[in-house]
Amino acid sequence: MPTYEYICRECGHQFEVFQNISADALSVCPECGGVIHRKISGGAGLVFKGSGFYITDYKKKSGSPSIPESKKEKTTKKAS
Repeated sequence: MPTYEYICRECGHQFEVFQNISADALSVCPECGGVIHRKISGGAGLVFKGSGFYITDYKKKSGSPSIPESKKEKTTKKAS
């Protein structure tokens, strides 16, 4: 369920309510009984974490890429 933000036009009280998308907007302030309206918000961003996403999404913290030992041995043998 989405979280909706409301603000009272009379007393300025701000609060959040979990409501169904199909539910009607609230109209009465729980603090003073005044008229409230639903604020427009940007919503939450979507973050993908874990395996299965692009390799460039989350870079390694170390400055240089790690090379497996088997590949290091092959490159040093060719150079000699």
